[in-house]
Amino acid sequence: MNALTLPDIANQSARQALPLDWVGMRGIALPVLLEGQRLSAKVDAGVSLDDGEARGIHMSRLYLALDTLEQRSLSPALLREILKRFLASHQGLSDCAYLNIHTDLLLKRPALISPVAGWKSYPATISASLQQRMFHVELKVEVPYSSTCPCSAALARQLIQQQFVDDFANKSLQHAEVLAWLGSTKGIVATPHSQRSYAQLRLHLDDFIDELPLTAIINDAEAALGTAVQTAVKRPDEQAFALANGQNLMFCEDAARRLNLALQRTPGINRFHIRVIHAESLHAHDAVAESSWRREQP
Repeated sequence: MNALTLPDIANQSARQALPLDWVGMRGIALPVLLEGQRLSAKVDAGVSLDDGEARGIHMSRLYLALDTLEQRSLSPALLREILKRFLASHQGLSDCAYLNIHTDLLLKRPALISPVAGWKSYPATISASLQQRMFHVELKVEVPYSSTCPCSAALARQLIQQQFVDDFANKSLQHAEVLAWLGSTKGIVATPHSQRSYAQLRLHLDDFIDELPLTAIINDAEAALGTAVQTAVKRPDEQAFALANGQNLMFCEDAARRLNLALQRTPGINRFHIRVIHAESLHAHDAVAESSWRREQP
């Protein structure tokens, strides 16, 4: 008995001839290799459907082309190779190919003082596109940090000054007495408010770059902000963190400017967009600032 030919519905003509910008799959579960780590990822794979007469694309071909992701370390060269496979498997149908990889980069971070360390997770997306030999790679990463409001710090200091006047007006001061007052809850009557904050970075890489500099970008961002959230800590680390926050007061506008200047100096980036979000502890809403930069062409 002859085997029946399996139907290929995708090769049928479209009922309404119309090209489509993007067709593919989102949320494909895959392991990826990034900076020596095997990470769990969700992948979006797609192509344009430029032949308006074609009913659909061959999604299984895109899926099978992703096998390389679990075998080789992520790099611009690997991303370009996969996108070329997308287009080669859709010759005559598609002129553009797209790939997004969503994962969480894990970095081990030491405590500020004590010899302990812990892991931090940084949500990251690696996006690549290929269109008529134009290849682009974009990185997105979120960096958490702590921010202390300069306004609340000034108001807290004023209340402490007023309490000092109330407690010591017209009194001769003794060093031990003032020292005890400073260490008491009566003396420090107010504290500034701090908030968990986030820097959301979107960065476009130079065409010639051969690596994905996620760790370098994160390190530069945390150094610019000065108060990255901690992992494992002991009391000396917590005290050092309180000191860092007290000496590093910033509005969201300050944070956006710091990041802009720092990332301009990061190699391999030709443009970026920054959004900083201070999840207010005073208000029910967030404070947000955004900033962009593009390298001038020579």
